Amino acid sequence: MHKRSFFESKVYSIDTANIIIEKSKWLYMKRLFLLLCVAVFLLCSCSKQTEEKVQDLEFTVLGEKEIPQELLTLIEGKKTQPMKNTWTDGEYLYVIVGYGEQQTSGYSIAVNEFYLGKNAIYMDTSLIGPSKEEKVNETLTYPYVVIKTEKREEPVVFK
Repeated sequence: MHKRSFFESKVYSIDTANIIIEKSKWLYMKRLFLLLCVAVFLLCSCSKQTEEKVQDLEFTVLGEKEIPQELLTLIEGKKTQPMKNTWTDGEYLYVIVGYGEQQTSGYSIAVNEFYLGKNAIYMDTSLIGPSKEEKVNETLTYPYVVIKTEKREEPVVFK
C-alpha cells in the first residue's frame, strides 16, 4: 500500500494552508520565547554580585552616645521594624542593622563579617537572643547596631 504525504492525503485551499503555516509560526514563537526566558533566568542567576573577599574593613561599633544626633533621630523613627541602612556625614560611612521590636531584654547583635568585595562592601550580622540562664525583663526592646568606617563609594550588600 502506498503511503501518501500530508499534502497528498487531502486537498487544502490556500486559506487552510496559510492557517497551518500561521499555527506553525505561533508554535515556533512560543518555543523561542520560552527558550529566551530560560536563557535570561540563567544569565541573571549567574551574574550575582561577587562575594569574593578583597580585604577586611576596619570598623568601630558605636554606643548610643557616639552616634551622630541626626542619625540617631533617623534610627529612633525606624527602630520598631527591621532595618538595613547606610548613612554618611561626609567623612565617615555608618552602617545600621536593626532587628525591630523584640518582646524581652537580653538581645545583642554580632557583626560576623564586614569586608570589601570586588564591587561592594559586604556585611553579615546575627541577632543573639538571651541565654537560658540570663534573667530578662518582659519589656519591648529594639536591638540595632551602628558601625562606623571610612567613607567609601561602593554599595553595601547586607547578607
